[in-house]
Amino acid sequence: MKIIKEFNPINPQVFKNPISLTVERRVLAKRRWRGQAQDGADFGFDLISPLRHGICFHAEEDKNYVINQKPEVVFRVPFPDQQEAAHRAWQVGNLHFPAQFLESYLLVEGDLAVRLMLERNQIPFEEGMEVFQPVLAATGHHHGGGKLLKYFNRW
Repeated sequence: MKIIKEFNPINPQVFKNPISLTVERRVLAKRRWRGQAQDGADFGFDLISPLRHGICFHAEEDKNYVINQKPEVVFRVPFPDQQEAAHRAWQVGNLHFPAQFLESYLLVEGDLAVRLMLERNQIPFEEGMEVFQPVLAATGHHHGGGKLLKYFNRW
């Protein structure tokens, strides 16, 4: 097994012989995981930051190993203008679900809670299968009590 601790993200389109390592989005979000490439090569990952779809993470001789994220069920939520895009993104984010922003629609995880919210608010959407690459947040989000929580923990 080859251990990958660092990688140089290279555009896979420049390679003649890409070898796919197919993995789900939730696995890619992790920094430590294992996977097997299309040719049977085993890899262990111990990374500083997560990998993304399409990245060449290892190259040797004439082999270029590329991450291939599996498509998943998503909802395409169209929007007529930027204000409506922001409102719909807020509604999805308020449920703590990630979103991917495209030119004319939001791509949202195909979860029952999201479906029910979209239907309840009569927001049009289409279900599909796509590679889902949501926005990565720079900081964590929480609803903790902050100073108040520290005060209660004294007892």
